[in-house]
Amino acid sequence: MAPLKIMLQSFAWDERFRIAETENVLTPALVVYPEFIASNISQTLKLLAGDGDRWRVHVKTAKLGHTLKMLLEQGVHNFKCATTLELLVACRNGAKDVLFAYPAVGANAKRVKEIANEFPGTRISVLAESEEQVRQWGGSSVAIFVDINPGMNRTGIEQDKGAEIARLVAAIRNADLRLRGLHYYDGHYGGLEEPARTIAAHEGYERLLQIVAEIEAVGASVEEIITAGTPTFPCSLSFAGFRDKKFVHRISPGTVVYNDATSLAQLSPEYGFKPAVLVLSRVVSRPRADMICCDGGHKAVSADAGVPTCVVVGHAELAPLSPSEEHLPMTIASSSSAPQVGEAIYLLPRHVCPTVNNFDCAVLVENGKVAGIEKVSARGREAPLLRELAKSNAI
Repeated sequence: MAPLKIMLQSFAWDERFRIAETENVLTPALVVYPEFIASNISQTLKLLAGDGDRWRVHVKTAKLGHTLKMLLEQGVHNFKCATTLELLVACRNGAKDVLFAYPAVGANAKRVKEIANEFPGTRISVLAESEEQVRQWGGSSVAIFVDINPGMNRTGIEQDKGAEIARLVAAIRNADLRLRGLHYYDGHYGGLEEPARTIAAHEGYERLLQIVAEIEAVGASVEEIITAGTPTFPCSLSFAGFRDKKFVHRISPGTVVYNDATSLAQLSPEYGFKPAVLVLSRVVSRPRADMICCDGGHKAVSADAGVPTCVVVGHAELAPLSPSEEHLPMTIASSSSAPQVGEAIYLLPRHVCPTVNNFDCAVLVENGKVAGIEKVSARGREAPLLRELAKSNAI
């Protein structure tokens, strides 16, 4: 990945980011720019030769029903998600096909089945990596993707365990469930520079094709292969082995819908992606001549990707330091150009997905003016009790 320091110095201000009525906006505020969302969707579809059916967008980034509808209007109908609330929001907004891309167990699995029953018109699938997980879906309408571990070591069956994968496929068929395909998220290659990222990703895809052949050898078929989040989706699209096959190959980037400091450093500028979400903040203090502090702490801008947590758009002289809950101090390289106390600044998160999750509402900005407020409808999680328990306890 390109060093973040380089991007801190080079990321340019775009006058379309500016909000005319900042004096009437409480900060910190999540600011969403539909014009740039539309552009990012269009640029991704261009890379897919206009085929929106090949994009299975991860809802973890978008989170707003408003954004999901923009995707649907552009012919993107396939999604994946990680929480039951994201699944519910996707179904409510008209998604045609959703993969619950997280190992649901216990009450979470029951809730997925409830949602599947509630939305029979939406094709819902789940992940499985063991026979125990397969059995819990017996008698339901959901289909199964086998979760393959590409080396991230979070979930899934390791790529070289062909016999284990074949046994799981047999268990799916014996449970009278439908095998949809293979899920393969190779996000750990995002830290590699190009072309090393593409080389590493393609090596994994070659092994993935071997797994498909092993599955077909036992009499089963693979409908779909899902690869790639934002860092590696160009690698997936350039892999010739996915072309002209019996299965459908879909990519699953989510961050690219909004983009952040990390994705814009990882992806080539030639793709034309733009930041579509910023955090509006204000300078609240000048504790020293060479330092300011704004209200962009980690309860606003996520700190999970490390420090600096963000880029101050248009202010290369400002270097964000480690945040606390509500405060984000910054050093000033040139005091003469530093924003003054009370002045609005615009923060580009290093990781936009959990940053969006920090806010209940988003401010829509079009042509420099506030166009509306949208609820971040897939933020957080559902209430923790299943309906049956909640009813029995009158909760």
